[in-house]
Amino acid sequence: MNILKSLTFEPALGWVAGGLLAGLLLLLAIALVIHGLRRKGQDTDADRWALIRRTAMVLILALMVLTPSTVSKTTNKAINATDVFIAVDVTGSMAVKDAGYGNQEGMSRLDAARAAVHDLTRAYPDASFSALSFGASASVDLPLTPDVRAVDNWARGLVTEPTSRSSGSSLDAPLDRLSLVLKQTKDRHPDDRILLYLISDGEQTAPGERRSFSVLREGLDDAFVLGTGSTKGGMVPLSSDVGGNDAGGWVTDAKTGQPGISAMDPKTLKAMADEMSGHYQALAKGTTLREGSTAAASKRYRVTKVDQVRQHVTPLVWPLALVELVLILIEAGLWIHTSRRLL
Repeated sequence: MNILKSLTFEPALGWVAGGLLAGLLLLLAIALVIHGLRRKGQDTDADRWALIRRTAMVLILALMVLTPSTVSKTTNKAINATDVFIAVDVTGSMAVKDAGYGNQEGMSRLDAARAAVHDLTRAYPDASFSALSFGASASVDLPLTPDVRAVDNWARGLVTEPTSRSSGSSLDAPLDRLSLVLKQTKDRHPDDRILLYLISDGEQTAPGERRSFSVLREGLDDAFVLGTGSTKGGMVPLSSDVGGNDAGGWVTDAKTGQPGISAMDPKTLKAMADEMSGHYQALAKGTTLREGSTAAASKRYRVTKVDQVRQHVTPLVWPLALVELVLILIEAGLWIHTSRRLL
């Protein structure tokens, strides 16, 4: 009874081609029966059994074309891994020293980002990480790896891009890169959970409107936008072309000729988080990623073992092929016997 319940048809040629061919064979079987009934009065018993035999051969061929199969279910133990993508803003404004993190304050926004990355690698001990930095353009600095030390070393080596080369902050600079790497990860590891942490001050000074981050939503299980800096803001130090070192002086406002003020924009950061159906969290003194939404997510998205049920389809053509072969051999033997008798 279990075998009958699991029987199904899975045409090897597909339902369109297989269905057409099976239909033609069925029509041929019907034509043989009609032809035999019309000659009923003229046929001998041998002819009648020949008709039954040949009709059966055609019907068996039709069944073989439809490929009868059994469906069985197997349960596999699978591991749902977590892949964490970290994107850090390295525009010149990230050098402003108006940020705080944990028990520290008066630190640069980039230093606060480094501390946050360090806590992220501790929050997801069994995850794989990929790191991306963005300013005037974006680059994947670290492909997906479970090596936590590599991620920490990357964070320690982050520097702001030279202010002399800056053409304005563009928050959507990492969009194209992120879209590509998230899609590739989803294709290669469809069962993984994919998270994004984007750290920025939210400042958009480049001309034109910012593109929406909603294009990333499909490839993510969760997203977190971390704001660094203060809404009061501070002056942006000039940085040299060599390792982003302080070159002395401040970036001036082209309109006033005075040092420009860069402030964190929580409204824009919250909008980016909403576009990805994610969460916004400000990095400030007295708070770390060891609390809040990140701490809750790290427990929810840690490596888990799950049971995955998969269906396997096994064709059952060989019994039909065996019966077909027997009928063909009988047909061939009778034909040879009749041919010799007529000689």
